[in-house]
Amino acid sequence: MKDAAAQLDPGTTMGAVRLRVSDLDAIAGFYERTIGLEPLGRGDSAATLGAGGKALVELVGDPVAPQRPPRSTGLFHLALLVEDRARLAKALRRVSETGWGLTGASDHLVSEALYTQDPEGNGIEIYRDRPREQWGRQDGNLQMDTLPLDLADLLGEEDPGEPAGMGPGTRMGHVHLNVADIGEAETFYSGVLGFDVTVRGYPGALFVSAGGYHHHLGLNTWNGEGAPPPPQGSRGLDRYEIVVPDAAGVDAIAARLGEAGAESAREDGTLRFADPFANTIVARTA
Repeated sequence: MKDAAAQLDPGTTMGAVRLRVSDLDAIAGFYERTIGLEPLGRGDSAATLGAGGKALVELVGDPVAPQRPPRSTGLFHLALLVEDRARLAKALRRVSETGWGLTGASDHLVSEALYTQDPEGNGIEIYRDRPREQWGRQDGNLQMDTLPLDLADLLGEEDPGEPAGMGPGTRMGHVHLNVADIGEAETFYSGVLGFDVTVRGYPGALFVSAGGYHHHLGLNTWNGEGAPPPPQGSRGLDRYEIVVPDAAGVDAIAARLGEAGAESAREDGTLRFADPFANTIVARTA
């Protein structure tokens, strides 16, 4: 167990994920119709979508943005956490009825998840958590797996009376990143930022969290050890947010970054910095 001064506040959660896209109209429409998010704001070159009035996905339009190279660091997927299994069933129905397809469906023991991607290839997970008291542990380690999810059984949980879109309690459950080196990722995300390592058992991947959650961040080298960052301004991940309960939590992150010699910048009460793989992060208060 790391020292409390080097640990993130247990109330830490994830905030909005911002994506750079080439076709703003098409991608905003996809997140509204297929994913079920509500439009919260729209400008000539940006759109914000979310649930319950809270921003979850921010889109920045850039028609000339180059495609992210396949072998590069960046977003593996953003993960939208729904309130319960009935809401997950509704999401499955919505994706199917809009003519889109899944790229996977898994039972992870701690959660059940549907996987897809938007029209520009950004990965998306929609999932529901099992209650924490059902999460298994062995030798002190959280047990996660990737087992087939019975979609017919899931659809049996659907409540026809529920509205078609995402429920108001939907939030950004976690973010999963492609990185270049797992050891370097652990040094930064656990050693510097203060996340706790929760799962090491997946080949080429590491999972970290705050407050005993199964993971707020997934980190993998599945695009190859030593994968370089994409060219600046590429389509894909622009930034993601870490949300801490109060300003003291932001100050603590800034102090640990400074001690590690990592650059950061303050802006309107937020802290902006990058991980060793050029993924931009904003830390802010709830």
